[in-house]
Parts: sequence; C-alpha cells; structure tokens
Amino acid sequence: MQAIDTLTPCPCGNDAGYARCCGLLHEGGVATTAEQLMRSRYSAYVLKREDYLLATWHDSTRPAHLKLAAQQPAPTWLGLTVKRHETSGDQAVVEFVARLRYGGGKAQRMHEISRFVREGGRWFYVDGEFPGKVD
Repeated sequence: MQAIDTLTPCPCGNDAGYARCCGLLHEGGVATTAEQLMRSRYSAYVLKREDYLLATWHDSTRPAHLKLAAQQPAPTWLGLTVKRHETSGDQAVVEFVARLRYGGGKAQRMHEISRFVREGGRWFYVDGEFPGKVD
C-alpha cells in the first residue's frame, strides 16, 4: 500500500484532499453514490489498496486477489474523468476514462462503463465493459 500526504489533492481529482475525500471511504466510510464509490476505487488503484478494492467488489464477481503489488511494470495513474453516472433504484452505471502509463511508455486511456449495485445500504462494483479500443 502506498502512503499519501493527506493535504494533497485526492487521486480521484478532488481538490479538497485525500483525507476529506476518498480517504474517508478507505478508512471505513460508506459511499453515498456509485460515482463516489467508483472514484474511491480509482484512488485505491493509485494507492494499491487491494483490500479496499476487494471489499467493494460484489461477491458474485469478485476475484480472489488482484496482485497489484506484483504488477510489472507498475502503472502510473495520470488522472480520471467521469463521463456519466446514472442510477435507477439500487443499480447504477458509471462511465469513466482513466489515464495511465506503464513504465516509461506512452500514456494510455482506459475507458470503462462500470455497473454497480446497492445492497444493505452499500454500493458495490459488479463489473465493467470496455467500449472501443484502449489507446
């Protein structure tokens, strides 16, 4: 797990700072929207918080592990743009683009349309699809 200065902007892009944004969720807070959960999951990828990612992944699709620490080359996350957030009852869709780079390679975009479900008052990531080509 990577350390972060709590006064710096949150990895998800919120200028309020990590401690006032995704840090609250990483330490046990509950996301009020699927978009908030998705942003906190992006920050968890940046910080290699595999524990948080697995805990917020719906048990019907959750992998046993992610092996984030073993990724070689490790990705450098460059930013997040949320394109769409739609909620219908206890289901939601969040479309986003995450920018990243592997090693010294060229920057890439990961475009995902993620599905979320709310159970017991908590949002969980279910799965996602990747429209178009990753470039």
